[in-house]
Amino acid sequence: MRIKVLRIDIFLRIKVFLSLQSSSSPSSLQKRYMERLLTEKLIAWKSQSSRKPVLLDGARQVGKSYLVEHLFGKRCFAQVHKLDFMQEPGLAELFADGLNPKSFISKLEIRRNTGVNLAKDLIFFDEIGECQSAVDSLKYFAEELPQAFVCASGSSIGLLGSFPVGKVEFMELFPMTFEEFVMADGNRGLIEAFREQRRNAQVHSSLWSMLLDYYFVGGMPEAVQAWFDGKGELLERCERVTRIHDALIAGYQVDFGKYSGKVHAGHLQSVFRNIPRQLSKNLDGSVQRFLFKGVVERKKRYAELRGPIDWLEKAKLASKCHTLDCRPAPPLSALAKDNMFKLFVFDLGILSRLLDMGYAEHQAQKIAYKGFIAENFVQNELRAQGRYPTYAWQQARSEVECLLKTKNGEIIPVEVKSGERTRAKSLRSYIERYAPSRALKLIGGYSADAGDRGTMVWPLYDAGFLHRL
Repeated sequence: MRIKVLRIDIFLRIKVFLSLQSSSSPSSLQKRYMERLLTEKLIAWKSQSSRKPVLLDGARQVGKSYLVEHLFGKRCFAQVHKLDFMQEPGLAELFADGLNPKSFISKLEIRRNTGVNLAKDLIFFDEIGECQSAVDSLKYFAEELPQAFVCASGSSIGLLGSFPVGKVEFMELFPMTFEEFVMADGNRGLIEAFREQRRNAQVHSSLWSMLLDYYFVGGMPEAVQAWFDGKGELLERCERVTRIHDALIAGYQVDFGKYSGKVHAGHLQSVFRNIPRQLSKNLDGSVQRFLFKGVVERKKRYAELRGPIDWLEKAKLASKCHTLDCRPAPPLSALAKDNMFKLFVFDLGILSRLLDMGYAEHQAQKIAYKGFIAENFVQNELRAQGRYPTYAWQQARSEVECLLKTKNGEIIPVEVKSGERTRAKSLRSYIERYAPSRALKLIGGYSADAGDRGTMVWPLYDAGFLHRL
């Protein structure tokens, strides 16, 4: 049964991808680089007879507007009525007399001098966080016009004071995953081999090379597009990507002041910059718990840094991995301690730029601290799969980077190794203590060797398929 489901999943993904590649227009090359797997979920939402509005959250510049307007909207609807509340603050006037959806649509038709066909058109509220009335109106669209197609996106959804819980279908978009990065390369044979998890030297060589590229480029769509646009030599492409990363980082720092509210913007900056610094100190073994002392002057405890840490998490710029120091058992959230967690950066390209790590360093794979890059990669892949919060295990000197809970409640320990060496003392210690039914090692090779006591071994780039376990 599992093989049949897996084959159906692969068929559907290939079918969607090939349909997205069919355009031969001059702009098709640009669009190819921006394809997102979340498009499939939006198409499924559209097929419902009635629906709640979609509220799409994500960090700035991860491609939310492009996804809704172009990849989904213009391909699936007769018209897209886009309202950008950041670009046009005056659009808030459409809600001046109340939040009634029919009244709003009537005003929109007059303002834009166009008709709105609820059966064929998409209404798109972009940067909805800039207009609280637009956020509140989603409740009434859900209740009074469930047949309407309404999507909303924003980069500060998690920071909003309120939004209509239970009245929207909440979706999250993250930087492009490694699978989407492989899609951007356009090699259909490699995409198919990757999704089928084929294990041979040729496939591994190609995918491992792409993973090292991904470590440098990351998944921000603008950086990925610059990498794959085929113009210029390697050095020039690296310089373009670096400039894009610098601009993105500068933009996030501006946001610290604009959206920080009661949280001190300087403290946000300090915590954001400190995450990669602490990650890079882990020269051997697993990433350690985030240390609060020394991040902000005269603040030494989690309670004193909770504000900026939570802000960065809600803004999708950082993510936590809770470290458990006891026997893991569901629900894992009940075992987690508020002040015991690792912190990771939301995008590998941004992480590399914050540490001033160049393309050659990733390709050489001789840097002593390459292990934390691999661990951050796995964290981001799990985050994109909706497996959040994430958990790790640590007792004495034994550390397992990931505890994966399956749908049936099974907890699978996952060891993350950046190299090809498959011996994992910490994982062996975990197995001896708790005798899990399954265990997994993610490594820098592609060996199908079962390893110690039946432990599964996957190549590191297969982290995006952990949901198949």
